[in-house]
Amino acid sequence: MQGRISCSSERAFMMLPARQTLPQLVREALAEPRAQALLERVDGKWTPTSSSALLERVERLAAAIVGAGLKTGDRVALISHDCVDWIACAFGTLFAGCVVVPIYPTQALDQMGFILEHSGATLIFVDTPAALERLSQVPNLPRAIVMSGAGETSLRSFETHAPKEFTPPSLSPDDLAVLIYTSGTTGNPKGVMLTHDNIAFDARSAKHYGFQAIEPGEDVLSVLPYSHIFEHTVIYIYLLGSLRYSISHDPSALLADLRDVRPVSMTAVPRIFDRVLAGVNATALARGGLQAKLVPWALRVGHDYAYAKTFGGGPGFGLAMRYRVARTLVLNKIRKRLGLDRIRYFTSGSAALHVDTAMIFLGLGLPIMQGYGLTETSPVTTVSRLSTNDYGAVGKPIPGVELRIAEDGEVLTRGRHVMKGYYRDAAATAEAIEDGWLHTGDVGTIDEKGFLRITDRKKEVFKTSGGKFIAPSRVESAIKRSIYVTQAMVVGDGRPHPTAIVNANWELVRAALGIPAEVTPEKLAARDDVLKFLTHEVAKQTADLAIFEQTRRIIVIPQEFTVESGFLSPAMKIKRRVVEQRYAAEIDAVYQTDRHAHAHA
Repeated sequence: MQGRISCSSERAFMMLPARQTLPQLVREALAEPRAQALLERVDGKWTPTSSSALLERVERLAAAIVGAGLKTGDRVALISHDCVDWIACAFGTLFAGCVVVPIYPTQALDQMGFILEHSGATLIFVDTPAALERLSQVPNLPRAIVMSGAGETSLRSFETHAPKEFTPPSLSPDDLAVLIYTSGTTGNPKGVMLTHDNIAFDARSAKHYGFQAIEPGEDVLSVLPYSHIFEHTVIYIYLLGSLRYSISHDPSALLADLRDVRPVSMTAVPRIFDRVLAGVNATALARGGLQAKLVPWALRVGHDYAYAKTFGGGPGFGLAMRYRVARTLVLNKIRKRLGLDRIRYFTSGSAALHVDTAMIFLGLGLPIMQGYGLTETSPVTTVSRLSTNDYGAVGKPIPGVELRIAEDGEVLTRGRHVMKGYYRDAAATAEAIEDGWLHTGDVGTIDEKGFLRITDRKKEVFKTSGGKFIAPSRVESAIKRSIYVTQAMVVGDGRPHPTAIVNANWELVRAALGIPAEVTPEKLAARDDVLKFLTHEVAKQTADLAIFEQTRRIIVIPQEFTVESGFLSPAMKIKRRVVEQRYAAEIDAVYQTDRHAHAHA
């Protein structure tokens, strides 16, 4: 289906949100007294912050920022892991009339330096002295305030010396509020300019349309980084919902935090869901015996039951009975052990979620609602709803958002969620936005029911030497169904067939092959038995694809792609060109081996 999707009758159930500034939204969200508006671990204990205490602190920080000499429109960088201080400093920046510049705390230093210089940041909030020490290598570093600790540069001192008198600046909904840098796959990051109305509109519309069956006072958990626009906007959604909002400081502590909080909902990305499943399987394999067989069996049964119920017209009697046994013996216990016994649904964004992963979670009784958006769209563009979900799709447009599929299949969108433009880059802005329509760079379709389906990135589709077009994300998504694979990137432009660069869940690979725990990933990646095992696993996962998409050659690398290594963007997307350049010799060697094999055949 091509053409525009306007606000249909299904979505015209509400008046579109009034235009407002983010300080106005925050004051409204915190107006009702709540003793536990935010919670985070302090010295191992969950410690609450009340709505009134948060608002008082935000106003004090705004006064301190203005007292430090900053003026309306000045940029303030936040370089920190998730914490209450991050939210307070971000809100304080906005209340002072300044612009928030979120920076991923483990981003490469050269990228940090570029963002600080390009944005013109005049003040930095950083979470730890160690982080500030790392930043000291960046030239011309602006004044920095450290969130933890004491002393003249500490946040505590900064707040204490705030002027007693503070007059809030006059702001417009069209003023710049957040300048967030997205690096894409190559080159220097681009500064996405988001206004107060961009984010306020997007948060209100997404909350009203997408967040069903969640009531004020219930528990939610935040785990994605606030430097990512998805979780950044979710802050406002959760506060508007008057929820008990717990913050996970570190993804490595996610399991413990889940068990403590037992949230009713959580936003995540596909990588987190894949890791949860890998962890469940790894634990079962490590314990051995009956559990090593029972847990994978129960997850398969749960998947098959959910798939049959969702796509196959319903499970037969035998499958229904097996599922009842699996749920009683295993699946319900897994939910409780993971702290997911109260979850009503997850919300997933940022990347494609494979339907098999979604079905395994659904078999556990955990629905996953997919959404879609970009940093340039504040970010929510479409969202799935518990009442109208279509697995494999990324939902329908939220109220006030328009979609259109261009002649070449590119997804275009228009509305109050679309960015003001790229900072100091008029050419890139003109290329991205035409007549109000943002060119997303994604290829997709809109079905007869109005659901959007994303098929690939426009610039990432490549053609093999045999003339076949391959959408790499489709193949990668299939490969990552394997519990043994953590990440995968498919290459093959102008080559005879696709090849996958993969890194593995080494704990599971060791268990499967009987390799001692002390063998390092570097040594594992070089072993022939590991290569053979993972090659078979990748071939098995891609066997249901078209013949030209099937992947039978792989390159095993020892470490994951990370933001710190420069292989991932802050939005957690693989920088394909960077990876291809780094592993160019290994890629050439794969195809050179194929040529020799064919020559001697």
